[in-house]
Amino acid sequence: MYAVGHLAIGYLSGKATAKLAHVNVNVPVMFTLAILPDIDLLIPRLAHRGPTHSLIVLALLFVPVFLLYKKRAIPYFAALILHPLIGDILTGGAQLLWPLTTTEYGLRLDIANPANILTEWTFFLASLALLYTAKDLHTLFQRHRSNLFLLIPIFTVLLPTFLMFPIYVPRELIIPHLIYLTIFTLSILVDLNQNPHKSSSIFEESSRFP
Repeated sequence: MYAVGHLAIGYLSGKATAKLAHVNVNVPVMFTLAILPDIDLLIPRLAHRGPTHSLIVLALLFVPVFLLYKKRAIPYFAALILHPLIGDILTGGAQLLWPLTTTEYGLRLDIANPANILTEWTFFLASLALLYTAKDLHTLFQRHRSNLFLLIPIFTVLLPTFLMFPIYVPRELIIPHLIYLTIFTLSILVDLNQNPHKSSSIFEESSRFP
């Protein structure tokens, strides 16, 4: 999937598991984790959809997070692992069991085909609807130090895609990319224009994050 699909799936899955676990979530951190495996696009000589998409690697990296935050870590882990489990299994496949094997698991559908574009639009529109109804959109436009995490999706996948790097984005998905880019940029500007308040943890929301 393109960035839009990964961001939307990460947000939707994180919110769903947060509701099941009866915990609050930090939306900027969840969006960041949803796109984090694609950091390999910017690392020379590192195979795309390789180590950073491995369920084994991601699970091991999250062990200390689970030990520290327990069930509060569940939504963030869901947002992270569903990047390869849904987004990349549908289009192209991923080395889910690296380093045990470099076999790529997936349906290998063409990422630019109309079915995938429609799927990404569907997830994107669902994420916008939930952002509004859950009042997370309002939350993103309030100051919080975690807003700065959104710099990661902005500079790794959203802005670069308009330069056709690291991956070409079809014109049918330009609008949702621009909308996410606008939301994230405004969220960061709000935070930079005001003094950030203290928070006990990036995985714990302040009173402004219901």
